[in-house]
Amino acid sequence: MRLRPATPADLPAINRIVERAIATWPVPERVRRISLPLYCYRTADFEYQDLVVAEDDATVIGMAAWEDATPGDLPHGYRGLLLHGLYVDPAAQRRGVGSALLAAARRAAARRDLDGVLVKAQPTAIPFFEACGLERLAMTQPQRDYPHRFWLPAFEPAREPARDCA
Repeated sequence: MRLRPATPADLPAINRIVERAIATWPVPERVRRISLPLYCYRTADFEYQDLVVAEDDATVIGMAAWEDATPGDLPHGYRGLLLHGLYVDPAAQRRGVGSALLAAARRAAARRDLDGVLVKAQPTAIPFFEACGLERLAMTQPQRDYPHRFWLPAFEPAREPARDCA
């Protein structure tokens, strides 16, 4: 497996992975169908997000996207990236793909001398981020804060996600 920056030519493969991943979510089919277009990536996303793909034998099997986080969403006084999305083809899960993509986001934050990466996780992804050792952030403003927020420090090697996090 290798990681590389995504290009607009990767969008069909990226969006197939997003669709396959969302198909596993425990929500009604109608909700999946209506919400899928909101999760898909477009050429315009390359203007303000970094997109990375994971390939195995030239086949895209995962992707991650991140952007600058809004300061009000971050832990007080921190600067960081927001992990916009992390998707792994269900057939490639539990092989270290998600962990490698998460580590790439952490390295991107470190290269920019930021404090870390903020994750707003879907409920089904909570076990993955917990297994990777991310710190769960408390809701300080329940009316505003996303309920499943995690923090990955950029400069703590001990927090580097392990290859086998769930």
